[in-house]
Amino acid sequence: MSIDPDLLREQCARTLEHSDFPALGVKHEGKVRDSYVRDGRRTIVVTDRVSAFDVVLGTIPFKGQVLNQIAAFWFDRTGDVAPNHVLSVPDPNVTVGRECRLVPIEFVVRGHLTGVTNTSIWTAYDRGERVYCGHRLPEGLRRHERLPEPLLTPTTKAEAGAHDELTSRAALIEQGVVSAEFYDRAEAMVLRLFAAGQQWAEKQGLILVDTKYELGFAPGDDGTERLVVIDEIHTPDSSRYWYRDSYERALSAGTDPKAMDKEYVRRWLAERGYTGDGTPPALPDEVRCEAARRYIETFERITGERFAPDLEAPIPRIRRHLGI
Repeated sequence: MSIDPDLLREQCARTLEHSDFPALGVKHEGKVRDSYVRDGRRTIVVTDRVSAFDVVLGTIPFKGQVLNQIAAFWFDRTGDVAPNHVLSVPDPNVTVGRECRLVPIEFVVRGHLTGVTNTSIWTAYDRGERVYCGHRLPEGLRRHERLPEPLLTPTTKAEAGAHDELTSRAALIEQGVVSAEFYDRAEAMVLRLFAAGQQWAEKQGLILVDTKYELGFAPGDDGTERLVVIDEIHTPDSSRYWYRDSYERALSAGTDPKAMDKEYVRRWLAERGYTGDGTPPALPDEVRCEAARRYIETFERITGERFAPDLEAPIPRIRRHLGI
């Protein structure tokens, strides 16, 4: 990994925390992304904000550039597996996509028995639960072990400041959120995407452990809608990656596999007693820089390309690239 540590430290004072581009349309601010909607298009500005346990914690140098470019890589690579919303990527921090009608579910796919949050599949299994989001789990599994097959474990989509809630196929159908036919079609789509992600990650010496997808309905020219993937895909914010060459050793030793994702930030917080409630501890610069290094390494490992950070001030650069 080729980023200069001094550059990371300097960039801590120059991160993209907020954006304000009214010319792009109505603004919708998420935990990490600022989206602007106008004329059937959604312009997504990926900031450097970092969140964990559904709480915004601060910023990570170059994080927005890394996330946006990893998502662009994956959207391009999986376009033949599932259609997506992308129209263009005009700036390192910006993606322009079709405005879609959101499916009010987060499609979380898990390939391993792991996690540190109160709602993770490992936490539930460790306290004796054997049914998770409607899936029955076998006895005798070890922490971090690969599941017999990848599982779709959906969550509700919470409003800003609230926590997503675990749910199941049966609950979503009973509540009238989706039909059985739609759920099964969406499940097939995200499992195909996850399989494609696992296969590519393995070639790159990684394990795609789990991830989440967001889906929406994109309007077609004939007035019909089609189901597409939106937001992001297989990025370090939406996914967990482990190094493949050290996984078996860690599993045998009962230790945590070496990770390439924001699990590092979650673990740092959890070690200090924070798991989503109350005020989070401030991230020191050394943690922000280490997280940035991991994000950049993930980009390089996944894409096989060297990360070339754009050092121009992001706000004027974005204005120039978008012509606003």
